[in-house]
Amino acid sequence: MIRTGRREGLPYLHGGWIVALLLGGLTWLISNKLLAISGAQREVTEGVTALISAALLLYVGFWLHNKANAAKWSEFIRGQITTAVKGKTLLGFALISFFAVYREVFETVLFYQALWLESEGSAQAAVVGGFSVGTVILVIVAWLIARFSIRLPLGLFFGVSSVLLAVMAVAFAGQGIAALQSAGKLSANPITFPSVPLLGIYPNLQGILLQLALITIIVVGFLYTRNGRRTS
Repeated sequence: MIRTGRREGLPYLHGGWIVALLLGGLTWLISNKLLAISGAQREVTEGVTALISAALLLYVGFWLHNKANAAKWSEFIRGQITTAVKGKTLLGFALISFFAVYREVFETVLFYQALWLESEGSAQAAVVGGFSVGTVILVIVAWLIARFSIRLPLGLFFGVSSVLLAVMAVAFAGQGIAALQSAGKLSANPITFPSVPLLGIYPNLQGILLQLALITIIVVGFLYTRNGRRTS
């Protein structure tokens, strides 16, 4: 916006992300109320939340992998701003800012709800600790970029992030299946296989098959987008 001489839109830009964060806080409170249940129904909620989180993480992972090329990312950002400029409406800046941030906030709320439901006692303290450390690092990185115009190595940054999100998607999928099986909503066929709860790996056929299917989709999808970037 500064580069295109549209400084008058900066208050709208800031207003958009501020409203998105406030609405994100409200989303967290509402989701807590909706998830304040116990017994078998809680297991169902845990399972459904984990599976939805897995789908969202998979989507975001592919999106980041597709934007790992710096030129493509710059083109995406310029396209968003150009659209608002052509619309000649300052509200456009606010909407871009709002939706860009709230989409991430909504995904983060859902992701942390799934983590929180899977954690108990000291594990919840670890979740809070991880969130706090991540927040501090993000604030420092954002300040460095804004203050010194540091350019992030987008290829490496987005690449590592996409792989991490893919791993978490596979783990959440396995945990979601296990939770639904515990609630009696999904049949379970035990098999001889090592159990790794941290990665959502449990010795049952349904969970293992879903995770193998996701891994296949991830590998094929990453190779496809990678080849597409090379061709372009």
